[in-house]
Amino acid sequence: MANLKYDEKGLIPVIVQHAITREVLTLAYMNEEAYSKTVETGETWFFSRSRQELWHKGETSGNTQKVVSIKADCDSDALVVEVLPAGPACHTGENTCFHNTLEKMDNTVGYNTITALINVIEERQQSMPEGAYTTYLFEKGVDKICKKVGEEAAEVIIASKNNDGEELKWEAADLLYHLLVLLQNQQVSFYDLLQVLQKRHEAKADKN
Repeated sequence: MANLKYDEKGLIPVIVQHAITREVLTLAYMNEEAYSKTVETGETWFFSRSRQELWHKGETSGNTQKVVSIKADCDSDALVVEVLPAGPACHTGENTCFHNTLEKMDNTVGYNTITALINVIEERQQSMPEGAYTTYLFEKGVDKICKKVGEEAAEVIIASKNNDGEELKWEAADLLYHLLVLLQNQQVSFYDLLQVLQKRHEAKADKN
């Protein structure tokens, strides 16, 4: 058992973070038993302050969270649990409990932009709204999607050969979008792709 500092109620706050996207999914609490069960099962367990009982995330919904790592802060009185979620973290169906933006201080874009795009593509495949370009691609099927990936890849090459940085970023964005559509069409998770890259990185690091 880790040497953790629980509060007077026997609880420790836990920040649950997506291991790949780094998105904060939820804030929960563990007691010693919840921590032990999390370590033993490899999935998140928490203590509900409202119900005063242990609960296994995803036990009823199926939206379990596979634990990748558990980190304590410098005072050992708070945890960050990195997970690979099998579904939405929030009971509302949102991927994260922190989906209500109150303030946005700058125009910085980051990984969340890709996450949002992936979510839109998944939603389009499920609802197939009329008139949406993504719907059109899914309706036409894999041959059309692959053709678009090839066309956009060629445009990326042309922009690069022309040393046109402005054009390159637009064509690269088009290529990434169509690649994400192809992955969704083939039921291959973008996050699984990132795991492949991570494993390759770790394998090379071990050899050095």
